[in-house]
Amino acid sequence: MLYQALRIRLVEERIIELYPTDKIQSPVHLSIGQETVAVGVCRSLTPRDLLFCSYRSHAFYLAKGGDLGEMFAELYGKVTGCCRGKGGSMHLAAPDVGLMGASAVVASVIPHAVGAALAAKRLGKDHLNVAVFGDGATEEGVYHESLNFAALHALPVIFVCENNGLAVHARQSARQAYRITSLAKTYGIAAVTISDGHDPVKVHRAFSAAVRRARRSGRPQLLEIMTCRYREHVGPGEDIAAGYRTAAEIDRWKARDPLILEAKRLAPDRARILAEIDAAVEFAERSPWPDKTELLADVL
Repeated sequence: MLYQALRIRLVEERIIELYPTDKIQSPVHLSIGQETVAVGVCRSLTPRDLLFCSYRSHAFYLAKGGDLGEMFAELYGKVTGCCRGKGGSMHLAAPDVGLMGASAVVASVIPHAVGAALAAKRLGKDHLNVAVFGDGATEEGVYHESLNFAALHALPVIFVCENNGLAVHARQSARQAYRITSLAKTYGIAAVTISDGHDPVKVHRAFSAAVRRARRSGRPQLLEIMTCRYREHVGPGEDIAAGYRTAAEIDRWKARDPLILEAKRLAPDRARILAEIDAAVEFAERSPWPDKTELLADVL
């Protein structure tokens, strides 16, 4: 899991290097600092299991098994991208491995996962259906509607909240009069908080337990996983100068970051991962642009 987390971080560090060149054709929402959530969750998933995630999707795309070359090509807007250059960073998809289309609209994938769980139940299928979203998404009406519907119809869906405590620049305490897990429990949904979101083993164990509960009961589950994004809300830069948080807050998370603490042990893996990234970037660079025949292809 640490190898997978390091791979995600190095991929996003390469995105940071490339972004000023304007070769990346869309805004990017980086998961640096949050990688262990994605790898801990996806460790329990198979390609048959469906995962729906938000615009901060690089980590889950890679942890679920999405192709790295196709990801970079998509960021470049090339026709060889996972969405043939139409989606960009905020709309990654890899349905062949169960990563369903990400969305830039806050909370919009939550009802998609609930709908998939309803379909699975009616069709007698046993794959998992997982919705991943940030703490800000829990303020949207569709979130509450989805929890109510999933509980009412006893749907096998797992809600995963990546709680970094921020919605752009607004702190959670200024936005929410409720606790995320307590609110879920009012709908009869089993809900737990994992405070050690930097620890992939603890995330994996908690998610695996939720999987077992979902399979045994056939009912929805919710995990709130506390984490920290090191970079700005959107873009490759730092955001300390914006004044809504301090470097000390981020440093407290970095002091527990296994990719920092285990850097020496992981050092031999870096060259292998960087070579893979080099090949993926070269694939994106050499790939063709979409031509006019792509303009309306796959558009409904």
